[in-house]
Parts: sequence; structure tokens; C-alpha cells
Amino acid sequence: MGREMRRAQQRAERRQRQGPQSRPSSPIMGTSSAADGPPRKGSFFKPRWAQDILSELKKVTWPSRRDVGNLTFVVIVVSLLIGAVLGTADLVFGWVIEQTILR
Repeated sequence: MGREMRRAQQRAERRQRQGPQSRPSSPIMGTSSAADGPPRKGSFFKPRWAQDILSELKKVTWPSRRDVGNLTFVVIVVSLLIGAVLGTADLVFGWVIEQTILR
């Protein structure tokens, strides 16, 4: 089962457990109701935008070490293949120019 499917299933289970007493979310993003509490204020050493960044980073699903390794390998292999193709094309075009124009 994929990560997204697993998360969707967990959300559905949470909604079932909460039942009808849970309040519906606001239809417009960025709006808050009185139940959310007062708006947050930042301080001099930890401004609001920094708090927002940290809270968003906590929501990020970071790839596993194995995923990072696999994707790094793919990037290196593709880069080498494209480099070989471009290098070969450069050699061929260079040879063609020497044989036709420079003679």
C-alpha cells in the first residue's frame, strides 16, 4: 500500500472515531474561526513567519534513507548517460566540421 493511500486510510479512521461532534473545517484556507483561538503573535527572537515555517516542516514527509540512495543513484546514472550522448554528439559534429568546412 502506498504512502498516500495509508495516510488517506488513517484520516478516514480518525474521522470515524471523532464522529459527528467534530466541527467542519473552514471552506476557505487561511480563515480561522473563534474556536481556533486568538491569532498567534511572534516574538523578536522567533517571528511568526519562522514559527509557520517550522510548523510546515513538521508536516513534511521526508524520504527514507533507502529512497534517497535509490534516487541519487538514478540521478547519477541519467547524468552519465546524457553526458555520454552529448559527448558523442560533440565528437561527431566536430569530425563533420573538420571534414567538410576546414578542408
